[in-house]
Amino acid sequence: MDKIIGFIGSGNMCTAMIGGILNSNLIQKEQIICADPSCDKLKMMAEKYGVLTTENNQEVASKADILVLSVKPQFYEVVIKEIRPVVKKDVIIVTIAAGQKIEKIKYLFGAEIKVVRVMPNTPALVGEGMSAICPCPMISPEEEALICNIFNSFGKCEIIPENLMDVVTGVSGSSPAYIFILIEAMADVAVAEGMPRDKAYKFAAQTVFGSAKMVLETNKHPGELKDMVCSPGGTTIEGVLKLEETGFRTSIQEAVKAAIKKSMDMGK
Repeated sequence: MDKIIGFIGSGNMCTAMIGGILNSNLIQKEQIICADPSCDKLKMMAEKYGVLTTENNQEVASKADILVLSVKPQFYEVVIKEIRPVVKKDVIIVTIAAGQKIEKIKYLFGAEIKVVRVMPNTPALVGEGMSAICPCPMISPEEEALICNIFNSFGKCEIIPENLMDVVTGVSGSSPAYIFILIEAMADVAVAEGMPRDKAYKFAAQTVFGSAKMVLETNKHPGELKDMVCSPGGTTIEGVLKLEETGFRTSIQEAVKAAIKKSMDMGK
């Protein structure tokens, strides 16, 4: 690929994306440029990945064929106002912030610009991200495939309609935090019962990882996999009953619904 990929904002997701792109040999480090107001972040990016860096957003916007807006939603309007006079005519704008609808991005640019709305998640940092991709109608099949290749380089991705993007935020974008709480909670009990904390985290985290892999690779319903563990009169069914009694399932559902609602509210 002979295109320049630019990033405005050099946070965790930018770092994950650049790491994945370079590890997969999609492009060379000289084809990536990122901007950030933090000199320390830019120094880290240059030292770790060897990419081009600048504090000037317009410099990135003027060079990029694919421009990733890797800033918080509240900064989108300011950043787009700054860069819209200098972006390339055929640039592909990739947004990765919650609640930022395609039509809103086009409105802020004041043009019928190519936009791909994406919702990734933080496991991208370890090459296991899950990203939802929604291209606007102006994106060609070849361009769509290119964007998918980028996001597949640090995990998996799926093309979805924009009306499901808020749902993705709840079930995938925000949910790693819920899993981290689950791991921490399980490990705390193990520590209370005498297990060293490092081992407790390893037992809990590997169990979550392996359980997720079973869902993905066996194609069995999660309820069926749960039943496989629940021997009659055994320890697991005792724990499952306690989860139901204390509202575990409902708590997870309410957390996902709350994240979806917040994402919808951010898009108003």
